[in-house]
Amino acid sequence: MKNKKINIGLIGHGVVGERRLNNLPKFFNLIACADPNIFSSSKKKLGNNKIFLTKNWKDLIKLKSLEAVIISTTHYLHSDILLQCIKLNLHVFIEKPAGISEIKTKKIISKLKSKKNLRIRVGFNHRYHPAFLKAKNLINANRIGKIIFIRGVYGHGGRLGYEKEWRFKKKLSGGGELIDKGSHLIDLSRLFLGDLKVNFSNLKNYFWKMKLEDNCFLNLENKNGSLAFLHASCTEWKNKFSFEIFGKSGKIEINGLGKSYGPESLTFY
Repeated sequence: MKNKKINIGLIGHGVVGERRLNNLPKFFNLIACADPNIFSSSKKKLGNNKIFLTKNWKDLIKLKSLEAVIISTTHYLHSDILLQCIKLNLHVFIEKPAGISEIKTKKIISKLKSKKNLRIRVGFNHRYHPAFLKAKNLINANRIGKIIFIRGVYGHGGRLGYEKEWRFKKKLSGGGELIDKGSHLIDLSRLFLGDLKVNFSNLKNYFWKMKLEDNCFLNLENKNGSLAFLHASCTEWKNKFSFEIFGKSGKIEINGLGKSYGPESLTFY
């Protein structure tokens, strides 16, 4: 049926979950929401008595009318929730990372092989920014020739008490800068270079008093010998995003992501 809406549920109604709801396409019908604080702050924001509310995500995915799920919880729950959704044949949009370990992620991929019609998408949204869409068009049109290498920097300024936030507790986040901003840089590099192997990686804790890395340095390479030099950091002291794509006959430089990272721009050399 062309006009049939897809019944969807949200697991995790924090800042990111609320953002997903605010941008939910009209062909989705929100029928349920799960969050530990659902009966306090979340209930006021949702303001719809027809929506099933629960503290437990396991109750949400059991709903018979449910067809799709948005997962926007802390990282450590991602792979467990995703695996259960796959078993129940639910389509999923999940915030990155889909899993916080290689073992769990491989298990997810293995389960998906027998689910050909299931749609699972991970929220690597940076590749859909206008500058990256434009860069992809320029490269497809051979404007910079063969890509020689990529240089990317993603830096966060930090704030007082930054090391005490959930993202720097391994049990909740799964890792530091590599899994946080580093994963975006890897995804963007794969967008232009394809599959990559690790030549060099170094995780450092230079400043924040925590057990996870506050800086990550990577050297990645594709099958053609093109390299990606990547640096993700939360000791930048001023938010910064820079992504340069060097070709044999030109260069594309992308700076900024909007808001505190500055205006997004693309310069073609």
